[in-house]
Amino acid sequence: MTQYSYQLYSSRNYPPLSDTLNMISAAGYSAVEGFGAMYEGLPNVTALRRELDAAGLKMPTGHFGLGWLETDLEGAMKTARDLGIEVIIVPFIMPEDRPTDAAGWTAYGQSLAKVGDAITAAGFQFGYHNHDFEFVALPTGEIPMDLIMESAPNVGLELDVAWVVRGGSDPLEWIERYSDRIICTHVKDIAASGTCQDEDGWADVGHGTVDWPAVFKAARATGCKHFIAEHDNPNDHKRFAERSIAAMKAMEG
Repeated sequence: MTQYSYQLYSSRNYPPLSDTLNMISAAGYSAVEGFGAMYEGLPNVTALRRELDAAGLKMPTGHFGLGWLETDLEGAMKTARDLGIEVIIVPFIMPEDRPTDAAGWTAYGQSLAKVGDAITAAGFQFGYHNHDFEFVALPTGEIPMDLIMESAPNVGLELDVAWVVRGGSDPLEWIERYSDRIICTHVKDIAASGTCQDEDGWADVGHGTVDWPAVFKAARATGCKHFIAEHDNPNDHKRFAERSIAAMKAMEG
């Protein structure tokens, strides 16, 4: 069964969280995806879990920085358990930390694999979330995303489709290439050129340029269950939430 989720980063500029969660639930979502700034370093997450429960929402997936996982893995996994998170995702590499050659990307993938082995041994799923820079070929011709996946063969993928497109690649090709490793799909859209400039060029799902009907069908065919709506800078998060879930349900048929 397809689960419609909502990445809470989309609403980071719209406090309070309780109102956001109620809006998301009313829009028809059953789940949300958390991000590290919400819970990293907190001594407990009881209040957050209480707000999720009150809104009738689950948090099956969550973003966790690699640095946190490497330095306090037990603490991070306790946070995940307390929130009901089943899938732990590493979401980003800061620009200053990004490798510049094939050896560096391979080593990065090996770091993901090492922490991922410990996480999966503890009963979680583990994956990596892409942006655009992983799809830009190195001077020697290699694609960083391939190097990551090849050096971390047991790590799953949270495919952010719109970032694949912005990276100059075809998401359908990447879905086919790693169909057995896609555990979550970020459902994000790109506005037509010259539009939505106050929203950094992103669009509500189904209202942009990504061929979402084809991509959605291909992603569902992989067995992926978590489809997570995201917009990096909506000027109206309620509009985004409502239009995006309506588009996803229409694509499911």
